[in-house]
Amino acid sequence: MEVNLKSKLPQVKTTIFATMSALAKQHNAINLSQGFPDFSSSKKLIELVSKHMSKGHNQYAPMQGVPELREQIASKYDRLYGHAYDPEKEITVTAGATQAIYTAITAVVDEGDEVIIFDPAYDCYEPPVILNGGIPIHINLEYPNYSIDWEVVKRRITARTKMIIINTPHNPSGSIMTEDDLKQLQRLTEKTDIIILSDEVYEHLIFDGEEHQSIIRFKDLVERSFAIFSFGKTYHNTGWKMGYCCAPEYLMKEFRKVHQYLVFSVNTPIQHALAEYMKDENAYQELNEFFQEKRDFFINQVKGSRFLVDPCKGTYFQNLCYSGISDDSDLNFAVRLTEEHKIASIPTSVFYRNKLDQKVLRFCFAKEKETLEKAAEILCRI
Repeated sequence: MEVNLKSKLPQVKTTIFATMSALAKQHNAINLSQGFPDFSSSKKLIELVSKHMSKGHNQYAPMQGVPELREQIASKYDRLYGHAYDPEKEITVTAGATQAIYTAITAVVDEGDEVIIFDPAYDCYEPPVILNGGIPIHINLEYPNYSIDWEVVKRRITARTKMIIINTPHNPSGSIMTEDDLKQLQRLTEKTDIIILSDEVYEHLIFDGEEHQSIIRFKDLVERSFAIFSFGKTYHNTGWKMGYCCAPEYLMKEFRKVHQYLVFSVNTPIQHALAEYMKDENAYQELNEFFQEKRDFFINQVKGSRFLVDPCKGTYFQNLCYSGISDDSDLNFAVRLTEEHKIASIPTSVFYRNKLDQKVLRFCFAKEKETLEKAAEILCRI
């Protein structure tokens, strides 16, 4: 007999990513839905992992991460943005960015606290807010540029606002926040106790000569912010589930209280390998060009299609609007594309609290050229 159990997340179902990937597998479709590359990580990095396994780095790492890796992370952001994080007290290595996001929210959000989330939003933001008794406050980005109306934000901030979650470059839209956006956020939060959670996992995937506007660049913001990053997105190995969080000491202290009881520490030999690999700055500095080439190739290949294309400014996701093709809901159209045309995507309405349907699908272009070419051929026939 089942125990009478009240769900803490009654609205949560299997994620759209798992659903569409399973559908793609079932119908032998090209999978441009889930965000992972179909090409290999660096051979050198893989060899370094094996090297550190052989050297005996196979037991628990320190809870906050191996010192050498935290030092490399601190050096990176001092070099990029001129902010000196203390590697001992202000950086923690995590089991991917999703765990870091969950941990940061859990560390500071209490019953009745309001958390502002910009829709379309990645699906791991809202559940931990709810689990911790918080109240998600959803604000839609302005379509089609997916920009933030800061006057709306100002009106939605209350005495109960505990956190604002931002994401740049933005998944699923591929938009980026500008310097002015960060300055507006700075003005709205000064003289408040509002904490910022800045999801920057696509920090090195930004195109057309634009510059990533990290929260770390802004002195008044970095002092109230969790900044979260992903090794998996940067080094093409999402299955390793390696990320990290940077925050001022008073926030990191609370973060680590939760972190130690979620995972305690993460993969030891991979941490040592990443620390050694990061000494080569070119390992991430060439990513913009690498992924812009893939974006441009995919866009050029689908130009002859009936889809409307607005080139993304970051991430490895390109949105295509099908309003001139069908009146179907985006979910139904995505399923039809998978079942009938053998190409899988993600309907963007799932990223909105109100399920706003703008006839837009998200496609991942972190794929080999041959994969993108085959996908584009299908899209041009629809």
